[in-house]
Amino acid sequence: MDLAKREKTKTGFPSTFEIALLLSGIIFILILIFTKPADHNYPYYGFEVLKFWQKGFWELLEFTMQMILILVFGYSLATSDQINKLIIKLSSLANSNLKAVLITGTVTLIAGYINWGFGLVLGAVLARKIGEVNFKNSVPINYPLICAAGYLGMMVWHSGLSGSATLKVAEKGHFLESTIGLLSVSETIFSKQNLLINLVLVVALILIMSFLSKKKPKMSSFPLRDSINKNEQRSGNGYLGAIIGILILTLGLSDFFLSEQGNLGFFDLNFVNFLLLGIGLLFFKNLKDYVKSLEQGLKSATDILIQFPFYAGIMGMIKYSGFLESLGSLLVTASTAETLPLLSFFSAAVVNLFVPSGGGQWAIQGPILMETAMQMGVDASGMVLSFAYGDQLTNMLQPFWALPLLSITGVSAKEILKYTIYFFLCGLFVFGLGIWVLIC
Repeated sequence: MDLAKREKTKTGFPSTFEIALLLSGIIFILILIFTKPADHNYPYYGFEVLKFWQKGFWELLEFTMQMILILVFGYSLATSDQINKLIIKLSSLANSNLKAVLITGTVTLIAGYINWGFGLVLGAVLARKIGEVNFKNSVPINYPLICAAGYLGMMVWHSGLSGSATLKVAEKGHFLESTIGLLSVSETIFSKQNLLINLVLVVALILIMSFLSKKKPKMSSFPLRDSINKNEQRSGNGYLGAIIGILILTLGLSDFFLSEQGNLGFFDLNFVNFLLLGIGLLFFKNLKDYVKSLEQGLKSATDILIQFPFYAGIMGMIKYSGFLESLGSLLVTASTAETLPLLSFFSAAVVNLFVPSGGGQWAIQGPILMETAMQMGVDASGMVLSFAYGDQLTNMLQPFWALPLLSITGVSAKEILKYTIYFFLCGLFVFGLGIWVLIC
């Protein structure tokens, strides 16, 4: 049964693609109501907004390909013998519901802080493997909760080592350099405020996961028939893949030494995909075996392939209609220097529900927020962090980035949402309090 059908079975809950279509319609109506020029009638302007949608529809093609690759390469890497052994070791330790949830959540948080793509794939594969092992051993577990814990990396990624906005403002020549200058990672990612807020968040999430794990789980049928690490016959011969993998890894890792000291701007999606490709080739050694693993991973990328253009269309309507600028102006009017970071946080959280791309969202909101911050004398690094917290927070409500996890684990969006909403409320309190006490 495919993912879209599984999400609707017995629940009537819409699939993630249907949610994307619904969001497109809602944004279209809002833009039509609030941005229509006085000299335009509704039919004419409605057609113009649809043309904005069409223009934006194709603007994330590179990003779409990057996301497909990070899922496929990560999926392939997760099926390698080396990673399989590591996952099996972790799975063997997760021999109770509490251990299963805490191990999955903690590993995913660490991996997501290092890099969001790595954390997303690792969390999904680990959750699935833990589910398989415990179901085989007849250990009662709350599988949807474990899968929700495997999504937690998306709640720390933007304030971690792969954050779009935080790394972008550290790059020489970034598009806001004339407004705020260069902000090194020591002022954002590695600042005392950010490290403390993240530490408090992790502790709070561990407590929340422990609380949610207390309810005695019931045994239920496992949603997947095939194991992600099924023992396929592999040739094991040939080392051309390993040689190419070593070459790719050498080229990729050389960026750490060739880049300017303290500048991690090279650490982007392309860099991660490059390393994933190199590691995958190194681990599989045989090119034929590696290609077979990629074919399996591609089956999980269908949802991303069809939905990303529709979210790009939403971004196009918001960007080209001036709707976001109007919303930003409204927030600025209602803010002061003391409350602007909080408003940045809340606005980023809301916009992320409709534009689930940290980099794309920063390109749209960044100029408005930072220009206002400079006019009010608000610390730029604090504003960037506030934006990052808001952007990552509502990933717990937006099912888009959960697509790889849903595909790999076999759960529906509704099944994990009833747990991620608790993570959202926890983050809302921790981030909100942290911004008010340490940043405002």
